[in-house]
Amino acid sequence: MTFSICVHETYENEDGATQDRFGVAVTTRLPGVGTLCPFVSENGAVATQSMVNVELGRKGIEYVDDGLAVEDALESLLNADDGKPERQLHGVDRNGTFAFSGSECHGWYGEVTGENYTVAGNLLTGASVVEAVAETYEQSDRTRPLAERLIDALAAGQAEGGDKRETLTVQSAALKVATTEDEENAPDYGNDLRVDASESPVRELRETYRMATTEFAKAAERYEREE
Repeated sequence: MTFSICVHETYENEDGATQDRFGVAVTTRLPGVGTLCPFVSENGAVATQSMVNVELGRKGIEYVDDGLAVEDALESLLNADDGKPERQLHGVDRNGTFAFSGSECHGWYGEVTGENYTVAGNLLTGASVVEAVAETYEQSDRTRPLAERLIDALAAGQAEGGDKRETLTVQSAALKVATTEDEENAPDYGNDLRVDASESPVRELRETYRMATTEFAKAAERYEREE
């Protein structure tokens, strides 16, 4: 019912210090995906989907935050889950990646693992959906905000057909980004966004991002002048 991408990047802030950022973006042909699938912290990113078990994402991030490698964290959670064959779970941390698709996921389903990112999906029109997401992310300009590039990756997957259940018109999308950089220097106005019920959630997510960044900055500047 879903496709998503998890990402880890390192970068230098304005002071020249090396920082880490993690991001998740997801979309599906059901409402409210942002409440179920994406989990992120300054240590990792996880997406849980296909007969969702929210605890896989919630505990997965907790374990990574506690210092467990993402592969060990997610594998151990899956092994304790009776519904493992129906699950799809993937994620990244600073040192590695993990991606799993159970044998009882509905087709098309599968995943792509690249350097510091994972993409997975189920009930898709075909493998080209996750391939387009991965390629778009890989070719993205790292000087642009990660949230913006994650939206581009979702849009590329949608353009390839996305979720195949065309009779379901109510869709949703969400993104979350976290960074090790001090929040005062890296404001998160566009880093935690959801479109919960729409016929064009990725397009609306892009517009929400624009308003959360550009329009927020304009408003802040205006009211600063009026003080």
